[in-house]
Amino acid sequence: MTHGSNRLSCYGIPGDGCGGGREFVVQNDTLYAIDPVTKERFILLENVKNAKSISKRGCEITIICKEEEIIFDLSTLSLKK
Repeated sequence: MTHGSNRLSCYGIPGDGCGGGREFVVQNDTLYAIDPVTKERFILLENVKNAKSISKRGCEITIICKEEEIIFDLSTLSLKK
């Protein structure tokens, strides 16, 4: 799902254990998690260049960029290698 020209987002399924119910957004080259109740934004990853899409499955957020695919693991809060 996209919101505007410079924002990409997806949502975690409530109860899935890894960011359930949260919105995950790439905006201005940064991946954020947004709490649905407080609307507080948490930075998860910076330097996300040329993002084209974002999706979440289980504990992994996948960001497709112009020149690479980034997989961010929510269980370890790090890039998956």
